[in-house]
Amino acid sequence: MNLSYRLREIRKKNNISQQEISALINVTPRAWRFYETGDREPSIKALVILADHFNVSVDYLVGMTDDSTPYK
Repeated sequence: MNLSYRLREIRKKNNISQQEISALINVTPRAWRFYETGDREPSIKALVILADHFNVSVDYLVGMTDDSTPYK
């Protein structure tokens, strides 16, 4: 799975709007839509915020593993 798929999946799974999640990482809703379509990629800082918020690893978000368990 790729980054854009995981971002869309985690947002929908947690029932969060694009506007809410974009506010969480301090980007515009338009920028978030670009992330979900794969036209742009979020910063490392944004990925860390998302991973912390959703209690998953950054590796899971970027598709390097299917294990969502965050690192301890």
